[in-house]
Amino acid sequence: MVEKLSITLPSEMVDAIKSRVEAGSYASTSEVIREAMRTWLRLEEEYEERIEGLRARVKHSLEDPRPNLTGKQVRERLDTLYAKHNS
Repeated sequence: MVEKLSITLPSEMVDAIKSRVEAGSYASTSEVIREAMRTWLRLEEEYEERIEGLRARVKHSLEDPRPNLTGKQVRERLDTLYAKHNS
């Protein structure tokens, strides 16, 4: 099923769409818009997946049973790691 929409775009976007159609990259302006929407939807889905991954990592970190470290302990561990990798 398809539904017809009316949209308003800046002239630069309209020119870009028309130039792609005239160049033969797309058969119609509607095809350009459909491709743009598919790309946008894919990017939105990927973004949501990244956010879910980050949320899971944060949750895992918050639920970590290991004791918290002091700033001094963190610095000492980082200095040790740095020394290992630079020797």
